[in-house]
Amino acid sequence: MTGDTPHPPSTKPDADVSWCHEAVQDVSRTFALTVESLEEPMATQICLGYLLCRIPDTIEDAGHIPPEAGAKLLRSYARAIDPDDERGIEAFRADVEPWLPPKADRSDDWRVVAAAPRVCTAFGTLPADVRAAITPPVIELVEGMAAFVEDHAGTDGLRIDTRAELEEYCHYAAGTVGILITNLLTREELAADRRRTLYETAESFGLLLQLVNIAKDVYDDYTDEHNVYLPASWLTEEGVPQEAVIDERYRDSAAAVVSRTVAHARTFVDEAERYLHAMPLRHGNTLAAWGVPFLLAVGTLRELADNPTDALTERDLKVSRQEVYAVVNAMATADREALSEFRSIIANEPFHTAPRPKSD
Repeated sequence: MTGDTPHPPSTKPDADVSWCHEAVQDVSRTFALTVESLEEPMATQICLGYLLCRIPDTIEDAGHIPPEAGAKLLRSYARAIDPDDERGIEAFRADVEPWLPPKADRSDDWRVVAAAPRVCTAFGTLPADVRAAITPPVIELVEGMAAFVEDHAGTDGLRIDTRAELEEYCHYAAGTVGILITNLLTREELAADRRRTLYETAESFGLLLQLVNIAKDVYDDYTDEHNVYLPASWLTEEGVPQEAVIDERYRDSAAAVVSRTVAHARTFVDEAERYLHAMPLRHGNTLAAWGVPFLLAVGTLRELADNPTDALTERDLKVSRQEVYAVVNAMATADREALSEFRSIIANEPFHTAPRPKSD
């Protein structure tokens, strides 16, 4: 990212939107693939919606911000983006200023936080109905994060206790994003049964992606942020203290909990695919944008099932770059029928080494 954004934000909205597209490239190359696979106007709508969610996610994960202060900042942000609240984004920017790392040490994520007014200026250029579709689920995400930070203020990092709490966390972190996408896709007339299917399955799409991240990132979550998302109740059943989740002495037992998380994630795959089959492809929305992360999630579950201990070590467990390229290329011209066929393939073997059906 090219330096910190001047404050206040640019008076040229087009420049702010362009900056936001560049920022997504910097903070998440994976999500940038989704934005790149969309067409306008959906590409910019999803880009800005993502950055609005990324700002509170950075604050929630910040190890240098005490829980009480973090929850207060999150609620300040929720008020700042609420159109019915008189408190604006400049007030949030003032609140977060003392917690910003020095400019020379700011990661791309923290540069986006520092540029929150610029993100909101770009967001303000979107049509009113688009803003109304995006804002409520973002506020729900932020308020849910604040509640989790407060509930776990007495622990050194976030600690999930039960499966129910795990799913509640995933709802706030990712299920709300599924609702955001669905709100955008259902702003115009749509058959009642199709609309109902979208809202019934949107959360499953988000939960699948979030649970995959939780299962594969156990080591990084603990060492980088001291968070443990594997439920304590599951770890206890295997005789693993939650604080020892990556301890080599408990490696096999903790791997059993990773496998259990993988199995739980797989319960959402069918509904997530239903979501993709139901979503309308209009106003720049494309099947590839959401089909690629869906297929990569299924492929990651395959890798985790074969190598659950890798999630507990420094090994970077993910599908290979060659497999990612193969999926992206195949989905560029794929239809919904091909998506189902691709899912069957990638669930069992690396996509780039398997013979594939034609997607004509």
